[in-house]
Amino acid sequence: MGTQGSDHYFSSQPSTPMKRRPLNVVLAGEKRSLQTAGGIFSPDGVDKGTTILLSEAPPPSTEGNLLDIGCGWGPIALTLALRSPEATVYAVDVNERSLELTTDNAKALGLANVHASTPEAVDPEIRFSTIWSNPPIRVGKDELHAILLMWLPRLAHNGNAYLVVQKNLGSDSLQRWLTVELEERFPEAGFKVVRDSTNKAFRILRVTRTQP
Repeated sequence: MGTQGSDHYFSSQPSTPMKRRPLNVVLAGEKRSLQTAGGIFSPDGVDKGTTILLSEAPPPSTEGNLLDIGCGWGPIALTLALRSPEATVYAVDVNERSLELTTDNAKALGLANVHASTPEAVDPEIRFSTIWSNPPIRVGKDELHAILLMWLPRLAHNGNAYLVVQKNLGSDSLQRWLTVELEERFPEAGFKVVRDSTNKAFRILRVTRTQP
């Protein structure tokens, strides 16, 4: 899923030409008419992990800055924006096609509060009250760890990150790693990592910053 030949959804420039096609999905409880294309993650709809995150994570903060790490065509960022219209939603991805689709899908829904960009383009001073992500486990452990250590320290005081991870792709070992790593690197932030919910195939991990 999300790959075409040697083409990976985590390539910055997919090698196949962009062919847009319509995508009809339910987001925030209503049917939405959007666009998708190949060469991105889960181009044909909302994948299982994201579906679980969207249905089981508590409501996002109604204001402040919200973040979607690895936006694809935009299901998480668009849902955050629909549910928290007063908040500013940042959608990041290394795949330029994903950024283009998320931007255009936000426009199609009349959402002016979505900003899609590469990770480097986000002001490092911005702090996030809610982070939702179906993180790109398949990029490899080192790369995944680097991504999480880039964004989780940017949680605001009392902010929460919700990460959905397949059990068979190492959700429990990721929870243990995050607990140790965040405590060692950022002891003053008081990070807490817990298993927020679990079903047969997926767990949702919650990371909370308890100190300013």
